Amino acid sequence: MKAATGSPDNAPWWTFGHVWLVVAGPLIVVVASFITLWMAIRTPDPVVAEDYYRKGIEINKSLDAEARALLPATQGRNHAATPARPADAAAGFR
Repeated sequence: MKAATGSPDNAPWWTFGHVWLVVAGPLIVVVASFITLWMAIRTPDPVVAEDYYRKGIEINKSLDAEARALLPATQGRNHAATPARPADAAAGFR
């Protein structure tokens, strides 16, 4: 015999909740990717600087100058952390 009209077997696929649970994840990802694409096209990245390489070289030079200014302090710190060996160890007696 044929099933009744109101039975779940004859219902369309979109009336089942678990179908939407399976479809919702990929659908959200697709929508989010289109939103991301729209945002990327609408607001392009600004140019940082025309002469970024030269500015980077100047920054490195100023950092080197600061490091040279701190050189005596760095040497003192390193000496305090690893003091000189005793005289007999420096002469080759181990």
